[in-house]
Amino acid sequence: MKEVMIWVQTTEEAKVHIAYHPVDKPKEMYTTQAYQTQAEEAFTARLIANQVEPGNTYAYSVFINDKKVERSYPMTFQSLPLWQWRSDPPDMKIALGSCAFISEERYDRPGKPYGGQYEIFASIHEQKPDFMLWLGDNMYLREADWYSRTGILHRYTHTRKLPEMQALLASTHHYAIWDDHDFGPNNSDRTYRDKHLTLEAFKLFWGNPTYGLDGESGTESMFQWGDLDFFLLDNRYHRTPPHKKGTDRKIIGDKQLDWLIGSLINSRATFKFVCIGGQVINSFVKYENHINIAPDERQVLLDAITENEIKNVIFLTGDRHHSELSLYENKGIKVYDFTVSPLTSRAYESESEPNALRVQGSQYGKRNFGIMEMTGEKGKRALTLFLYDTNGKEVWSQTLNPQ
Repeated sequence: MKEVMIWVQTTEEAKVHIAYHPVDKPKEMYTTQAYQTQAEEAFTARLIANQVEPGNTYAYSVFINDKKVERSYPMTFQSLPLWQWRSDPPDMKIALGSCAFISEERYDRPGKPYGGQYEIFASIHEQKPDFMLWLGDNMYLREADWYSRTGILHRYTHTRKLPEMQALLASTHHYAIWDDHDFGPNNSDRTYRDKHLTLEAFKLFWGNPTYGLDGESGTESMFQWGDLDFFLLDNRYHRTPPHKKGTDRKIIGDKQLDWLIGSLINSRATFKFVCIGGQVINSFVKYENHINIAPDERQVLLDAITENEIKNVIFLTGDRHHSELSLYENKGIKVYDFTVSPLTSRAYESESEPNALRVQGSQYGKRNFGIMEMTGEKGKRALTLFLYDTNGKEVWSQTLNPQ
């Protein structure tokens, strides 16, 4: 409500600042502090607009070495409204997706390109979402990238400069979690040697409000938007090796699990969204589904939701290169898992997978993105989930009412 972070990347060392004003008051101009980008930070800058008031939309311009950068698309941001005790919660539109592979032939595997149909980012932008949730594998580290800071920063930069992505980046707020491919090698876990480097890069290229719990390393965080709470989980930094013998395998770990359960209990949000890279509700005991890697941890979490009567929990997940909606119900408490994948990576047709908790008709095995719309006055709120194909055509929708 009182500040907004704007992310910028230059192509060489430069002084960067932002000038901004309320869209209806073009003469009421403010500027951020200038920042000198440097090679050690991949020429990135995180500029804080701290002269904003709640509930406004602002237009902004980027200045590099005091010269205005012209762009052909709108450049705007918004501050959240102060609605509590004053009005109904705001309506909102949220975009979501995962698995964004941007091809680079000299580093890709030979053969058919793994990434494609980048026009999906224009389709998302045309929806005019308030913000976007990136649900992991937001870029794909290659073999040449895994074990050097140079390679990691190159991969982020190559992905982020995609032309089709620019308009979406410039006028939509963004929050992110990671999964294996933007954390490290395929199916990687806490043993990955350079996880401190990928964590550093994640902080350079995303703008989440915080990172980690109680001073410990990781990407865990949370934020509120209107009457919704979003919990951003780290499913890699603390993960035990998946083939470790015994029953103590973890994906998120005891400390993060305890924080999540306590936060869900304390939340008064209409819906509580738990964002994590891999599927939680899917009953299929294979791949990187939670039930396959850490079944005991999954059961502890689901039991805690049931025992504490935590209503309206929805997991937002990616990873699987297909999309679907799953529903787990115990003692009248419903828990959904909305999986949205892939954005531009190769898709996987999984209709034959025996997920006993899949909502009928929700499986989709092509590139896609999700939209969630929250509407209605207080006490009569409704959440509608949409799945769209690459060109922005609706695949299916389902409306959920709070329990």
